[in-house]
Amino acid sequence: MRKSFKVNGIDCANCAAKLERGIAKIKGVESCAVVFATQKLVLEAPDDKFDDVLKEAVAVAKKLEPDWEIVL
Repeated sequence: MRKSFKVNGIDCANCAAKLERGIAKIKGVESCAVVFATQKLVLEAPDDKFDDVLKEAVAVAKKLEPDWEIVL
């Protein structure tokens, strides 16, 4: 499953890259992109594990960038 989410709090392209690298390391993530210009997260994971992967992505993002949030 591939979904796109609006995000808030990405201040620069380096922050987006750091978040993308962190989320990409999560077990079950097939691909991810954090786009600074559009303030979006595109996440792809298996259908049966997507919700768990998304929860972990939110936790990882908060740890790396506390001001960052995914608009669900």
